Formats: sequence, C-alpha cells, structure tokens
Amino acid sequence: MAPWLPTKEEKYGVAVWNFPSTNEHHLPLQIGEMVHILQASGGWYLGYSLRNRSARGIFPASLIRLKGAVVEHRGAEESAVPAEMPMVQEITTTLREWATIWKQLYVAGQMERYGQVKRMMQELMEQRSQLLSGTLPKDQLLRLRKEVTGKMDYGNKILALDLVVRDEDENVLDPNRTSVISLFQAHRRAAQTLTQRIQEETSPQPRAPGHDTHGAASPSHSLYLCVRNFVCHIGEEAQLFMALYDPGEQRIISENYVIRWASTGVPEDIELLNNLKVVFTDLGSTDLKRERLFLVCQIIRVGRMDLRDTHSRKVSTGLRRPFGISVMDITDIIKGTCDSDEDKQHFIPVHLVAADSDFLHNMIRKAVEGKDINHKGQGLWVSLKMLWGDLSQVRKDHPHLVDRSTVVARKLGYPEVIMPGRRGQEGPPRGSRCDVRNDIYLTLVQGEFDKGNKKTQKNVEVTVCVCDEAGNVVQNVIHAGAGSSPCSHYRSVVHYQQRHQRWMETLKIAVAIEDVHRTHLRFTFRHRSSSDSKDRSERIFSMAFVRLMRPDGTTLRDGEHDLVLYKGDSRKMEDASVYLSLPSERNLPESKLLSGSSFRVSGATSGLTVSTRDSFQISTLVCSTKLTQNVNLLGLLKWRSKPSLLRGNLQKLMNVDGGEVIKFLQDTLDALFSIMMEHSDTDVYDTLVFDALVFIVGLVADRKFQHFNTVLEAYICQHFSATLAYKKLLAVLTQYVEQAARGEPCEPLPRTFKALEYLFKFIVRSRHLFAQLYEGKELSEFQRSLQQFFLALNQLMESPLEGPTLLSQ
Repeated sequence: MAPWLPTKEEKYGVAVWNFPSTNEHHLPLQIGEMVHILQASGGWYLGYSLRNRSARGIFPASLIRLKGAVVEHRGAEESAVPAEMPMVQEITTTLREWATIWKQLYVAGQMERYGQVKRMMQELMEQRSQLLSGTLPKDQLLRLRKEVTGKMDYGNKILALDLVVRDEDENVLDPNRTSVISLFQAHRRAAQTLTQRIQEETSPQPRAPGHDTHGAASPSHSLYLCVRNFVCHIGEEAQLFMALYDPGEQRIISENYVIRWASTGVPEDIELLNNLKVVFTDLGSTDLKRERLFLVCQIIRVGRMDLRDTHSRKVSTGLRRPFGISVMDITDIIKGTCDSDEDKQHFIPVHLVAADSDFLHNMIRKAVEGKDINHKGQGLWVSLKMLWGDLSQVRKDHPHLVDRSTVVARKLGYPEVIMPGRRGQEGPPRGSRCDVRNDIYLTLVQGEFDKGNKKTQKNVEVTVCVCDEAGNVVQNVIHAGAGSSPCSHYRSVVHYQQRHQRWMETLKIAVAIEDVHRTHLRFTFRHRSSSDSKDRSERIFSMAFVRLMRPDGTTLRDGEHDLVLYKGDSRKMEDASVYLSLPSERNLPESKLLSGSSFRVSGATSGLTVSTRDSFQISTLVCSTKLTQNVNLLGLLKWRSKPSLLRGNLQKLMNVDGGEVIKFLQDTLDALFSIMMEHSDTDVYDTLVFDALVFIVGLVADRKFQHFNTVLEAYICQHFSATLAYKKLLAVLTQYVEQAARGEPCEPLPRTFKALEYLFKFIVRSRHLFAQLYEGKELSEFQRSLQQFFLALNQLMESPLEGPTLLSQ
C-alpha cells in the first residue's frame, strides 16, 4: 500500500455521496458534508468532518469534490478556510441548516410552511449560482447581496432561528472585533429592516405561470436556447440556421442563430463545444399572443452539388445546398403555460429535403405533419428556457445562463419599447436598455430564370454585396446571422436545375448611418456546374441592384421589391457608373412602359439590356432609430437644411403615424426643443412646437404606447437640456387657458390638459437646468409666470360660461 503523505493542494472538499462506516478506521460521511483533508494514499484521504473535528478517519477520494481553500498554520494545528466569498459560504451554511428543519416540517405535515421553505431554498441556490458565476458588475453584485441577506434573514425569522447582525456591506459582524454598543445598534437596525422585508415578502405581486414578478411587468422577454448536440450523417461541412417562425404569417420573426458544423461531427470552432448558447431578445406581448410559434433549424450542407458525386472526377466544391430541416412547436414555452428548464433536453428530428423544389414553408409543413418518420437518431438536442425581461435584465437575473459570450439574436423589427441613446450622458433607468440601431434586414425571396441556350435549367447562385457610389465593395457589413462573423460577399443556396427558385434567406446589412445615403445592394447571378472545370468557366449572366436610400432622403421601403434584372458584359454589370443611372425596380413610376410587366432601357447608352424572361424579388425591413421612411418626419428631423419649410413640417408632424414618431421619440423631441432654443428671441414657432409636444405626449398616453412612459421619463431626466424652454412653454400654456377663460374657442386645450403632467415636468426640469447654469437668476420672473398661469386657471374654473368651449375641457 502507498504511504500516507500530507496533502499540499487537496485540503478542502465536500462529500458528493453517502459513505457508511464499515471499518473502525472509516469516517462516515453524508452528502454535502464538508471535510478537511490531511493526508492521502492510493485513492483514499485521511481527515475529519467539519461537523465533528475530533473524529478522524479515512474515506474514498472519489466521493469528495475538492474546493479551493486557504490553509492556515500548516502542520499539526493547521486549518482550512474556504476560498469562496463569505456570502457564498453563509448561503451554504444556511441551506444546510434549513434543510434539516425542512425535512422535519415534511414529517410534521406542515405542508404550507414546507413549500415556502422549499421555494426560498431554490431561490437561494439560484442566487448562489449567480454569485459564483463571477460575471456580475459591482453595483449588481451589491444589489444581489442585499437580496440574499434579506432572504436569509426572513427565512431565519419564520424558522425561529437567530437574527444575524451585519454591517453596511452585508458582511456578518464579528463580535470579537465589534463593541457591544455597535452590536446593539446594528441589531436594532437589522430588526427594523427585517420587519420591512417581511411585509414585502408577505404581499407578493400576482404573477402568471412561469413569470417572475419583475418579468411579468416587463414589456420585453427573451428565449434562451442551448444546443446540446447535433447528430446527422452528412459527410460534409454544414451550416445550421436557427430562428423563430410564425406558421400563421409564414415568416421568420427573428434573426438566425448560425452554427457552423464540421464534417467530423463537432462545431468548426471547437471552443464552442458545450457552449452553443443564444438568447432571442425583444419578444413582446404581441409575440406571446401569437397563435403558434415554432423553433426552426435549416440545415445547409457545404460541398458538392450531389452527395452521390464521387471524388474520382474533379467536382466543384464549396456549394451551399439544402439538406434538411428541424421544427419544434415552442408555443407553450413562449406563453409560459408550461415550465421551461435549462437542464431539460428536447430532441428535434431532422427531416431531409425530398427535392430541390421544396421551399421553406412547404418543408416546415411536412416536418410538422410527419412526426412519425424514421429519423434514425438524427437530430438536435436542445434546452429551452423563457427568461422574463430584456437583455440587461436577464443578464442580471441569470448570469450563469446569459453572459457576455452568449450570442444575442434580435427580433426582426422593433422591441415594444425603444430606450433613448446615451449620447455620453447617464444611462437609462435600471432594467432598461439604450437601443440605437441601424439594421437593414434583406430577404432573398424568389426568382425565375430561363435556361437560355442550356439544355437544362440553371443552377443559380446569387451573390450579394454592398457597394458605394463608385462600385467599391464595402467590407464586412453583411451578417448571415447572430453568431457568425461579418462578410463582404454572401452566396445563396444553390437549387439544382430549378426554373423557379425560392430561397427565403434573411441577412442583416449593418452599414454606418453616415454611409447609408451613398451605398446600394448589388446582386449578381451565376450558373454553378457540378464539374469543377465547367464551373470555373461560368461568368455572371445577370445582375440587379437597389439603393438603400431614396432620392427624397428616406430609407428603402419595407416590403417586397421586384427588381430589374440586367444582362450584358460581365465587367459592365459590376461597373456602378453604368448601372446606377438605370431603374432598379419594375414597379417604380420611372420604369413603367407600355410593354406590360417588362420594359427596355437604351442599350447604346449603358451597354446593359433588361432580362425580360427572368425575375427576381427581395424583401427588406429597416430597423433604424436614426433613419426614417416618412418624408414629413424627415423634414422635421432635418429642419435646418430647409428652414423655409419649418412651419409646414411642424404642422405635418400631426399627420405622421404614431408608431413612426415613437420610434424616433428622442430625435423628435431634440428637434422640437432645438427649434425652440434657436428661436428664443421670437415666438413665431412657439405655438407650433407646443402643439407638437402635446401631440407626442398624447401618443405616449395612448394605451398602445403605454410602455414608453419610462422612455419619456428617461428623456426628461437624462437627455433634456433646453434651459429656456420653461419660459415659452409657460407662455403658450397660459395663453391657451386665458383664451378659454374669456370664452373664446380654444381647440387644443383638452389635449393640453391631458398632457399637463409632462408639460410641467418639462417646465420644472428646464427651470432647474437654467438655475444651475445661471446660479438661480430670474427666479422672481419664473414665480410671476407661474402665478399668472394659476390665476388664469382659477379664472377658467370660476367662469360662468357654459358654452361648448368649457364643456369640452
């Protein structure tokens, strides 16, 4: 037998299995019992349990999970102190103490208290995991410590255990180092705090199944997905595109999560093994109300045209070919009607593509209907969990699931609440997120291509790139999906010998805001041959393009676009100076001719001709908090470029769709107050700006946009900076009230009274900023203006008039 030697690193551990004593030298252990290890020999340890330090014995090393510890006084009198933070140690000790009482409650039949203690223990274990994750910033760590100590103190109170006295940082006070008076004062403070916390704990908010308190009130939700494994006999590299899909609308509603899988059966990036995590964010109440929602995984293999092609002849490689699809109905998980657990694994079988004519919606339908297929073990193993709150909230509540390395896939569209940007100032309210976006989502929908002089239909591959005015390719602005690196060229899936091609591939174009007006999308089309020698000789046979910004300064319209396909010399098809002067869409007024659905352009001037037998459709969706598709709103946001149109633009703001104004809430408010500040010496625009402000506040008060109250509050507190606005706002407000008090018609007054709360918040904030800047000057003038307003209000209230003017107030 190997000699017993003192241990150097193996000093502290926890028993993960019961060990009964069958020998007088054995040390009996129970699961969770902490041990101090002194010596080791041949797979056995010698030591003692921290429950009874006087009893020493030996126990198997395989039953002990080692933990970090700091050893003091090495030798005969040595002691091991856990290296974990004190708060984690205290939670561990508390859980052990509660576990004993918890079992007694079960035996005694006190099921209500038993269930209460069980929930508290589960919450403490969750919070302990968050502390151990090491991913929390300092402010969140302090907040979590306070929550943990409150939970432990409350539990100790209801279980009739001793009250633990702490300092301001929630650390346990050492009675040997603290005076009696300080201990008494700390004990009194702790008792008062505990009474308050007990009141909070005993009056919980109502919540839906699966929701926590703060999540139920949140306008944004997230879905956590972890891919545990993917088994499929492909024999080539593969790309997995995972997204959320609404079968009712037959469309993808989220960005794709992209996983690149090697032919060896593991992720291409081996570091991602067992760490394939994504969180789908920005899901709102409308998404939770969808009739059905699927998780869809499209599997694209990358290699030969046909898997049956052998390597005996030189075949073309690197082709993206459809292989299969996996579909899972996640409606119950999304709605929270069933429990979701990050440890529970779901198997989603792979349905192989039957023919190249199969397109996405048809494949999904077949996958849902064909549940009893013989999948032969091929499929995905995934774990899913619904997380209530936006991204910052779920990172705070679930740091062990969602950390900085977790991929984020956003919804295709805006979240229900768009927080204002930071702009170098303080951040938004806690639990919210600044959301400055400039994403353009492009979907390759479908195309139809004539075979031309070929015997069979073409194998068409579309290449997408973003170009500037000179035709230079803008580098690394195309994203195939979340989790993939940006690229400069994107190549579509190739369907074998199909006249009608249906791709349904969605990309994200992320161009800098200042570059959007001078960039365009270019699409080139090429036939791909299965023979490498023939494939190399193939040239571009057609091209199309579309500008990202329209001539009036608005962005590309959302929805489908039927693009014009041009053919000609391959070099001219990539020459921006040749094609940018030509029409890009078939349905634009300048491209309509009498020849029906097709038209012609002068070949002599461009060297390109319209491919009348071919067609190509794309779909776009602009998600930008800085670029608008509304001409009237654009005119206001860029009012300095055409000041002569300012009056008309202010009036037209009332006709802009409320949703569009809300998306650009901060920029619109900034524009209104900059107009007011830059015309401080005149009142020409004061009434128009005031009415526009009342219109915006009215939108926020609308039930449809009620979640934007926090956004408006954040703007007033953190972004509003118009120091002179209070004078003009008070003047117009007083003018309206005086006008109504005289019995004169004042149509805007009802809307103004509804917006009175936020109007005064703007007034007070403006006056506060003015007083800070000018050391309290003009206080008497401000007081006189307020007095004048309230006198006018009193006059209105006392007015004997009973006409329609007052009855409408």
